[in-house]
Amino acid sequence: QVQLVESGGGLVQAGSSLRLSCAVHGRTYTTHAIGWLRQAPGKEREFVAAVNWNGFDTFYSDSLAGRFFASRDTAKNTVYLQIDSLKPEDTAVYFCAALNPGLPLSMATNQHEYVYWGQGTQVTVSS
Repeated sequence: QVQLVESGGGLVQAGSSLRLSCAVHGRTYTTHAIGWLRQAPGKEREFVAAVNWNGFDTFYSDSLAGRFFASRDTAKNTVYLQIDSLKPEDTAVYFCAALNPGLPLSMATNQHEYVYWGQGTQVTVSS
């Protein structure tokens, strides 16, 4: 069993930066890649980024690459999502989730391959 708890969301101005955290707990923590996904109001949930079990490899959505940076601190059992140059269209609930063990990071775009989810953290960007 793996538990994930997101934090770091809030109300921010356009152009600013934000770092979201995902605290991961569980004995099998290091076997799972962790993905970040988001869901904007009235839209489907979409993949943002993923980081592998040791933090040495990352994978990003083609449409969002360049402003989003995923990282992992295995000593702190925490995964991060740095978001730069925030835009109002980045307003969404951001979720972290644990990918099915053994899958390549390219599978992180498939939401059905995640086995554990956090509750999400709201990010609201004002113009």
